[in-house]
Amino acid sequence: MKTQPMACRLGCGACCIAPSISSPIPGMPNGKKAGERCIQLDERNLCKLFGDASRPKVCSDFSATLDVCGTTNAQALALITELEELT
Repeated sequence: MKTQPMACRLGCGACCIAPSISSPIPGMPNGKKAGERCIQLDERNLCKLFGDASRPKVCSDFSATLDVCGTTNAQALALITELEELT
């Protein structure tokens, strides 16, 4: 697949579950492990820190692309999990 910017699918949450995050997150001072749900992801899979200055830089720098997020939420979780395992 070719890298193509896309709008983030609201309620997906794959980027808040699949990757490890080494920087501190409010409520998770040691970051999070790969596959662990971020404590800041609400029940609708929306980030509670979106637009907040306390949101980790790695999170705000993430850009949804077709090659990383695919065309469905399940595909995004699978693709991001695979990328995490490769790195």
